[in-house]
Amino acid sequence: MNFNAAVLESAGAPLGIRQLRTANLGDDDVLVRIVATALCHTDLEAVEGQLGTPLPLVPGHEAAGVVEWVGKSVQRRAVGDHVIISWNPHCNHCYYCARQQPILCQQYRDNAARSLHFDGKPRLFLGDQAVHQLMYAGTFAEMAVVTEPCAVSIPKDMPLDLACLIGCGVMTGVGAALNIAKVEAGSSASIIGCGAVGLSAIQGAKLAGAEIIIAIDRDAAKLATARIFGATHTLLADESLLHAHTALTSGRGADYVFECAGNQAAFRASVEIVRPGGQVVWLGKVPVNQEIAFRWGSLMGEKKIVRSSYGGTSPETDFPFLVQAYRDGRLLLDEYVTSRIRLEGINQGLQRLREGQEIRSVVEFQ
Repeated sequence: MNFNAAVLESAGAPLGIRQLRTANLGDDDVLVRIVATALCHTDLEAVEGQLGTPLPLVPGHEAAGVVEWVGKSVQRRAVGDHVIISWNPHCNHCYYCARQQPILCQQYRDNAARSLHFDGKPRLFLGDQAVHQLMYAGTFAEMAVVTEPCAVSIPKDMPLDLACLIGCGVMTGVGAALNIAKVEAGSSASIIGCGAVGLSAIQGAKLAGAEIIIAIDRDAAKLATARIFGATHTLLADESLLHAHTALTSGRGADYVFECAGNQAAFRASVEIVRPGGQVVWLGKVPVNQEIAFRWGSLMGEKKIVRSSYGGTSPETDFPFLVQAYRDGRLLLDEYVTSRIRLEGINQGLQRLREGQEIRSVVEFQ
């Protein structure tokens, strides 16, 4: 099957629209016609060469679409199903999968650097040249080949141009609050960084019943948006942050702090503003070899710190839960979408993301 895709052929260069073909489809594979895919900062990192991903590469991983074909071993998906793509394939039998930690699946991590399926065979080709799929997905394309667990069925009345958001940013933030921190009703939660993941952590805290939800950012406009998503208070990330935050949290600090900004100042602030005995969840990231220093005293007091990459998700149950929350009016999705583009506008969309102009830009396929 031939289809169009945005392909990265040189790190840092613009993506080119190329016609690809599929091959080597496996018994556990699912071919999905992508209806919508959103632009995420991880895609931007891949395009800029920060992830060291082999080329040529189709970026994209936050997507939704319709099943076009299934392999003979696929049992839970059928042609015509509407699905959200998950970027976390897992083997279900390794040391980590057996301990309910699919995000750490040994095969997933062993094969991630190659950006190929677990069997090592490419599914996409540009002529005779193999093309890699970012995060086992590669959704900046009209078609994507994923394994059965990575195509999660959802009700057909759910708009796919919004469902795509659930596959990464929304799940990461909401899951951090509900699955990782397990925010308690009546508690206080502070979120540093009000991009897509931070706004989702705010929504997760609200779904959990947090009484005080404090949004923190350098940008006053982002703080105004955070109010829409459920923040009860907002604070600028400036020299007055610690004093102002202490005043809002009974002099103790927040019960839960979610770092979603991905910079040294935010990581340092996260452990300063959490209360003794509180929980810090790091969701942002910096370059893997960058060192971050902390004031030792800020780490004292039985504080708990955890890094989370995907909000502790179990896609088969969590994705439908979030779809239902949207349908019930308890989860915002429309408000994330700041632009809608076609595949031909992908480079302009990435540039706007780079400049901080977007919460989420959604690529819609005809």
